[in-house]
Amino acid sequence: MKQIEKHRQGFYEKYFKTLQDVLCALLAIILFFPLILFIAILVRLKIGSPVIFTQERPGLNEKIFKLYKFRTMTDTKDNNGNFLPDELRLTSFGKKLRATSLDELPALFNILKGEMSLVGPRPLLVKYLPRYNEKQRRRHEVKPGSTGYAQVNGRNSLSWDDKFRKDVLYIDNITFKGDWKIIFKTLNVVIKREGISSKTADTMEEFLGIEKKIH
Repeated sequence: MKQIEKHRQGFYEKYFKTLQDVLCALLAIILFFPLILFIAILVRLKIGSPVIFTQERPGLNEKIFKLYKFRTMTDTKDNNGNFLPDELRLTSFGKKLRATSLDELPALFNILKGEMSLVGPRPLLVKYLPRYNEKQRRRHEVKPGSTGYAQVNGRNSLSWDDKFRKDVLYIDNITFKGDWKIIFKTLNVVIKREGISSKTADTMEEFLGIEKKIH
């Protein structure tokens, strides 16, 4: 069986990318602080507290960290005390936050803490870890990103297979020019609200594992 080659950092990734992430995150927090505060107040009034939603996600080398996002769903439960499906708890205000990606603003603090990067594979759920094949698991060879190659080339309209394929393609081709191309393309995708939903869900269906290999 052919052994899968592991990721090797280039000069940009090794010496400049992390510093760039921290400086950009700090600048963005300063510039957007009034907007962050305004959204926090709206979330508190329209959905309730806590304003910030935290969830454990696997990061670099599968190290678990807490991802910060603005809350977009209620805590509504059924008669047995179980949470209702996401689509029933997602409020209209929450949908607008997700559509504009404004719910992602608190993740700037994850970047500031060194847990995430501006660009990289999106951090997914911890429960997905045992479901990856060897090539899909390579997405954890770099820090997860606030945006990524898959996000600007289909986002949630992509199949999981295509999404992971693009994650690995990015990891093998990390450059300064490539990262900034993704960042600027992200702005265009957000403005046009492209790929917000999959064909069958408001965001993305659960990943159950894919037998098909990524080439």
